[in-house]
Amino acid sequence: MAFSSLNEFFAMGGHAVYVWAAWGVTALLMLMIVWHARQERRQLLNVVKRRARRENAQRNAQPSHAQPLQEPVNSAQKDVHYDA
Repeated sequence: MAFSSLNEFFAMGGHAVYVWAAWGVTALLMLMIVWHARQERRQLLNVVKRRARRENAQRNAQPSHAQPLQEPVNSAQKDVHYDA
């Protein structure tokens, strides 16, 4: 072992403040990354669930024989009216 005692190991030859601060910052950043990823996943799942509920509600509200309305592809098509 490079250090003769546990106290010497924790002192790191007089550089303990810098070494342990670096370890602490690294550990904190790693924990923050994991927390942030979990938050984003939770938000994404909520958005997907909300979207699925909305689409199911729209699908159930339409009569089974009705065709879904076709949205215009671009803004120029919004002004065009089709007479059937």
